[in-house]
Amino acid sequence: MHKSNQILLWDQATVKLLDVRRIERVRGEILHKYKIPASIFLLSVQGSAQVQLDQSEFSFTGFQVLHSGKGATLNIVPTSKNFVYYIIYYRAWMQEEDLFQTQYCFSPDAPILLYNKMQLMYQKWNEQEERLNVKSLFYQFIHQVLKELHRKETEVKQTSVAVQVITYIQEYYAEPITLDSLAEVFNFSAYHLSSLFKEHTGMSPIDYLIRFRLELATELLMTTDASVGEISASVGYKDVYYFSRIFKKRKGVSPAHFRTREFQRPKVAESPLNFPTSSIFEPIVQQYINNDNHYHNNTEKGELPMFKMTKSQTTAALLLCSSLLLGACSSGTGTATKEQSNENGTVNQATSEESRNTRIVSTPKGDVEVPAEPKRVAADQYMGHLLKLGIIPIGARTFMLDEGWMEKADIPKETIEKIEDLGDFPLNLEKLTMLDPDLIIGSIDENIEQYEKIGTTVFLPYWEGLKTAGPLDKFRSVSKIFGKEKEAEEWITEYELKVAEAKSKLAGVIKEGETVSIVQFSQKAVYVLAAKGGNYGSSTIYNMLKLPPTESAKNMAEGFESISLEVLPEYLGDYVFVYNGDADATNKAMESNIWKGIPAVKNGKVYLYGDNYHDEFVMEDPFSLELQLDTIVNLLLGYQ
Repeated sequence: MHKSNQILLWDQATVKLLDVRRIERVRGEILHKYKIPASIFLLSVQGSAQVQLDQSEFSFTGFQVLHSGKGATLNIVPTSKNFVYYIIYYRAWMQEEDLFQTQYCFSPDAPILLYNKMQLMYQKWNEQEERLNVKSLFYQFIHQVLKELHRKETEVKQTSVAVQVITYIQEYYAEPITLDSLAEVFNFSAYHLSSLFKEHTGMSPIDYLIRFRLELATELLMTTDASVGEISASVGYKDVYYFSRIFKKRKGVSPAHFRTREFQRPKVAESPLNFPTSSIFEPIVQQYINNDNHYHNNTEKGELPMFKMTKSQTTAALLLCSSLLLGACSSGTGTATKEQSNENGTVNQATSEESRNTRIVSTPKGDVEVPAEPKRVAADQYMGHLLKLGIIPIGARTFMLDEGWMEKADIPKETIEKIEDLGDFPLNLEKLTMLDPDLIIGSIDENIEQYEKIGTTVFLPYWEGLKTAGPLDKFRSVSKIFGKEKEAEEWITEYELKVAEAKSKLAGVIKEGETVSIVQFSQKAVYVLAAKGGNYGSSTIYNMLKLPPTESAKNMAEGFESISLEVLPEYLGDYVFVYNGDADATNKAMESNIWKGIPAVKNGKVYLYGDNYHDEFVMEDPFSLELQLDTIVNLLLGYQ
């Protein structure tokens, strides 16, 4: 990234300093597998050490600058009598977060300038009244680092986010890992992290995790007498039945049959997992940080896993990584694709005698054959859509069982109690397997392959990038899965009549030439919702009631735009709807002088709605849309 672009991003980011520390380590005092809890700058000032950041190794002598984002693993082995370094922990928020996650290391040309600023920051950090001064020094430090980077672009060694994720998976493969947990560790959205990983490896993080676990399991089956259950648990699968299903899906045979076959096969070569490898780091007690606000090294004792990753297994992991990365670079679009979907996305009735009890559904991943009348439906989204069509799922995501619209829509408690709680994204695979669904509806691409191992799965994305499809189109898409297009159109016709009635009630409330805005406050930023593709009631306000958006709302490429409070007045129209998702952030913003000076605020044309993300504005199912319509009309007419 060009220096000027980096400066611009730093200027636009919201930055919070968390800690400034000076650390001195003597020879033999090793920092081992330290999980970095926030973005850092590390400046070594004295002595020498071997430093490993994820899979990159560096020899530190004298002044060196190292940067890394949250979630990376740091090892330091002093090679001189004393090794002294300073470290800054910080957080930075903005839409483009790659800059703050990037790993790099270089020898500065003007080390004393960096050292002086770092030393001053450390000296003043514990003086509360000097914190603003420390932040100013931090920006000066950043500016100097960027100048150095600009001069040393070809010399700086950087590590991609994909490599960082791979390193994390190799370390924590035996623990529960989901796409959301990885996104939290690396301070990205799940969607963005997955995109970055796919760009470098050609697969999703979860698919890589599965492959890595199965490679280790394969080696254990070939080289140990451990039971299948023990091996399953050691590589991260508590449910041996699920492990066996995945293994058979990928390897073609069950784990037990694989082991029998391998023992019967002549041993003509050594396993590639037995190739020797080397490391400068000897195994010692792991030191780690277990929360973001604690920066000391804590030594914890606990149970050791039955199988610890050996050097040979590490080599196998590296070979797997290399083959995946090279394969991603060399592969084109030559993989077999599923049958193309119909252009209009309709459902085609199967014509053969065998398929009278099934139907073909067109999805973004190709055509899928599903039961004509599924009886055991599980879903990670679309609760209101299903219930409106008369379909009660046997299992659903936790959030769907307590959505804000349910009580207002008089959904019987007995109905919800029939539905099994399947946890968050991805659904609990063990529970899902036990339910034996005949149809699974998944809304997130990353989870579909896991669901398909359990049963017939239809991929129906709720989000398209950062945008959401029109709510009526969503309902039509759900209805086509079940052949209930007629029922869906009947409700849509009835709803559109209610919309027409609502528009007549509002005639004249908003004068010609006046515009409407929708905003939402969070602790990190202010979000202005787009005229198309937004959420939190924007479709009801803009698309159903046809209330006029501002030009800025019309021109947003995604479903929203993230801005700072200082520029908010430039985005607002004559009427402002404020979605109260975060009450504390909303109250704080409304107490500011910037907010109080906005014309719509002075004219009393601000409408606060919503209830901390637990209301009818979170989802866009038929029940929610009906409630949203009533709420917005009542607000504009002064009934609420």
